[in-house]
Amino acid sequence: MGEQSLDIICVGRNCIDLYSNDIGAAFRDIKTFSAYVGGCPSNIAVGTRRLGLRSAMLTAVGPDPVGEFVVEFFRREGVGVDSVPQKPGRRTSAVILGIEPPDRFPMVYYRENCADAELSIDDVLTAPIEQARIVLIAGTNLTREPCRSATIFAAERARAAGAKVFLVLDLRADQWHDLRAYGVNMRRLVPLADVVIGTAAEVKAAMLVEGMTVAVEHSQVSDAQVSGDLAAAAQAVLGSGVEALALTRGADGSSVHLPSGEVIEAGPYPVDIYNTIGAGDAFASGLIYGYLQGWDWRRSARFGNACGAIVVTRHGCANFMPREDEALAFVAEQGGF
Repeated sequence: MGEQSLDIICVGRNCIDLYSNDIGAAFRDIKTFSAYVGGCPSNIAVGTRRLGLRSAMLTAVGPDPVGEFVVEFFRREGVGVDSVPQKPGRRTSAVILGIEPPDRFPMVYYRENCADAELSIDDVLTAPIEQARIVLIAGTNLTREPCRSATIFAAERARAAGAKVFLVLDLRADQWHDLRAYGVNMRRLVPLADVVIGTAAEVKAAMLVEGMTVAVEHSQVSDAQVSGDLAAAAQAVLGSGVEALALTRGADGSSVHLPSGEVIEAGPYPVDIYNTIGAGDAFASGLIYGYLQGWDWRRSARFGNACGAIVVTRHGCANFMPREDEALAFVAEQGGF
């Protein structure tokens, strides 16, 4: 593979995020919101760019002012937008979020008729997949066609070009008509990935066929409580040919599981929680940074933990991702890696 012009291209969801300014207020009592940009792939595109990587988005917006808001934010951040077409007749999606620390963050999605779900195979064919070192895809991409097939094709094209495929499991339970379909689709996608990133609940929902029950509380971002054997689910991921499974555990840090059976623990950086939304995407950004620097898994995961720790002290996601010097300074102040 020749010289790449991009470190990472992120495929999938974008939206305008409206975050409550009334911290601690019940959703019904919120008076004002701040407008940011969000969506797992969008957060990671910005997060990696702020860490100094060359990033771009492969997504779609509507021919509407919200789409202009999202694309202009990407431009200001230095994220490539040449592969962000407008989809006539579709709207850029939105999320509205309440903030009730430390553990209630009620979230409402507006993704009906959303533009990014119209991302197509033709859009992938015109994107610079072969120019990227990493192609990042996310689970929510598979909730609807044509984005489902476009995402799978992007992973296939990445592997053919010699790029690494990072899959963020990104379970958003209320975006699936049947949560069993989430597992069916993830089990198609995991074998195309080199590195899989997710929570315990996401890994179990993705890989377990039997012995699993799912309880959903739609008002919470952590809206799927999944029973079942995590070890069996993790082994299923590792048995599909991936290099590594990065398991995020919030305040408990993270761990990286390897096909050899080795489990690499990465401790947390304790902070006071303001808003947990976006922490996993900040972790993924830091992990990817370390991976491309040639760091070992523990150091990369610890840097991911540091990026996540910084974001949970802030109001939003993409707009609050740390920059490289800031994240490295935070690590140093916290005692290093």
